[in-house]
Amino acid sequence: MNSSSPGAEPDTAAQGPDPDGAGTPVGRRLVLTMLGLGAAGLVAAPVLQRTLESGLGALSDKDPTGLTGLLPNGGGFRYYSVAASVPKKSAADYALTVDGLVDRPATYTLDALKRMPQTRMVRDVQCVTGWRVPETPFEGVRLSALLDAAGVRPGAKAVRFTCFDGTYTESLTLAQARRADVLVALRMQDRPVSHSHGGPVRLYVAPMYFYKSAKWLSGITVTESVRPGYWEKLGYDVDAWVGRSNGRDDAPTT
Repeated sequence: MNSSSPGAEPDTAAQGPDPDGAGTPVGRRLVLTMLGLGAAGLVAAPVLQRTLESGLGALSDKDPTGLTGLLPNGGGFRYYSVAASVPKKSAADYALTVDGLVDRPATYTLDALKRMPQTRMVRDVQCVTGWRVPETPFEGVRLSALLDAAGVRPGAKAVRFTCFDGTYTESLTLAQARRADVLVALRMQDRPVSHSHGGPVRLYVAPMYFYKSAKWLSGITVTESVRPGYWEKLGYDVDAWVGRSNGRDDAPTT
């Protein structure tokens, strides 16, 4: 969904409102290339998996249909974006702002985030559309640490997240945002978060469906109330606990 279909990679992954890929037809060459990559994913050795993921991610940037999201790949993830295109950010031009109802608004560079204490956790990733990637490592700064550094003001009740794709948004209650299993993630699958997975920095909300884990994170704003995010406006639950929301009974991820 941003990131990340409702949930789309939902890695916040979703190419357009239809996560299943309905949309403008793609060219014959693109389809053949994607099918070739998908077939390769079924037989590729682990050493080729990263190359395959990278190739599918690059293709997804040029695929308005979301068809790439239906192809298998070594990492188990699918590639979506709700925006037509997403600019790439490097360490030199990435910035994360923390503002709103706080005493000390701040802007963090990627290097500044890397210097903060890092938390690593390994959890299943569950998409609200049904697919699951087991035991996925994430590492980054606890969101609660950034909120504490900013000094949340009395009366604040929620946190809103914006993304540099220019389209995706998400929200958590303040209590949810302060959980120990909510990260501003810099690493995923034991390597830096790639552009296709929402890097260089993304949100990771371990106990909720993956659409809550906003990709391409650029803003954290403390607010008076929860503001429904991209997929919530289209009907998905604001409180997206795995197995207890959206009419699903998946096993919890934590």
